[in-house]
Amino acid sequence: MTKSNGNSPKSTVSRRAVLAGGAALSASLFLPKNLRAQDYPTAAVNTTGLAVTDDTVTVGILHSVTGTMAISETGSVQAEKLAIEQINAQGGVLGRKIEFIQEDGASDWPTFAEKAKKLLVNDKVASVMGCWTSASRKAVLPVFEQYNGMLYYPTFYEGLEQSPNVIYTGQEATQQIIAGIDWVTKEKGAKSFYLLGSDYIWPRTSNKIARKHIEKLGLKVVGEEYYPLGHTQFNSVINKIKLKKPDVIYAIVVGGSNVAFYKQLKAAGIDMTKEKPVLLTISVTEDEIRGIGGENIEGAYACMKYFQSLENPNNADFVAAFKEMWGDDMVIGDVTQAAYLGPWLWKAAVEKAGSFDVDKVREASPDIELPTAPEGYVKVHPNHHLWSKTRVGKAMADGQYEVVFETADLVEPDPFPEGYQ
Repeated sequence: MTKSNGNSPKSTVSRRAVLAGGAALSASLFLPKNLRAQDYPTAAVNTTGLAVTDDTVTVGILHSVTGTMAISETGSVQAEKLAIEQINAQGGVLGRKIEFIQEDGASDWPTFAEKAKKLLVNDKVASVMGCWTSASRKAVLPVFEQYNGMLYYPTFYEGLEQSPNVIYTGQEATQQIIAGIDWVTKEKGAKSFYLLGSDYIWPRTSNKIARKHIEKLGLKVVGEEYYPLGHTQFNSVINKIKLKKPDVIYAIVVGGSNVAFYKQLKAAGIDMTKEKPVLLTISVTEDEIRGIGGENIEGAYACMKYFQSLENPNNADFVAAFKEMWGDDMVIGDVTQAAYLGPWLWKAAVEKAGSFDVDKVREASPDIELPTAPEGYVKVHPNHHLWSKTRVGKAMADGQYEVVFETADLVEPDPFPEGYQ
């Protein structure tokens, strides 16, 4: 467990960079500026015994920084700490600086539940930024609902959930799974798919949705396989794929297993740059490519809402501030960016509500906008998901994605799409 006021020991970010990176986001919220703690007495803004003083407010960070999921979740921790540091540099929330208590879910779902309870019951944090896998989210959800905590969950996921105690800052199925299959069918003429995933809730449910959509389009699924988290031997399924000759390998492998899968895929002679078959993933961001190696995944496609290569002023500021804080060699993936949104959306809801009380923050959350989010613009829907664009990127040898498709408009979140439940 680590407790900090937001200034990480590893942080080298300059005050100028913090202010530059966060100023646009703060200004975009159309909230009162220079909020002073004395104008918001603690007794009035904290009526439920949260960790709020006259000077500080404490939040939780709950991600895996050890185990197979650390390759994916470390970026989320870094983004949340950057957002907290930027917010503090601008005066904090209701005039209070944010402190955080960080816990390690250790890629173990019961540990996530245990740490969530500690943060809510013992530490009395005002909110938690955390989780990555759906298994970890499902493990902590009863804890957040029982103890009325607020979780900001950053990962693209299968949908089919809506909790009053969660703000989902990633995409649900209609914004990613269905949209991605529509794109590869239209643009690549795909007619057959081989579904592959890690063996837990998100890949299985996502592939269930994918299969339904593929069959609705009159297309075929020619294979479907799952492997445990941390699995590293994929030669058998790669041989099956070569025999079946699908038009698309639809891959939802997560965590460290990605390193082995893509290296073995290339070693087996499947050249993704030739697009025979096309590889479409919804789980490999730039964070995972750091471990995989760009040369091992070049030519694959990913359906996300954010890529580091996005060209807009908001993203330029964000990428510069992130690299200044964490190092020039760092990369930023979809979930990392979505994690960065969490503290800003929470700040906006608290200041709109004029209170840290969870019930009031929840009530204030719908319709909050971040016009200068790195991805471009987001808005909180009443169903606690975000309006976002859908994008497709093509993996390059340098570890980045080239954006090859973007929806013209924001896609409304629909966590319970008719016919896919």
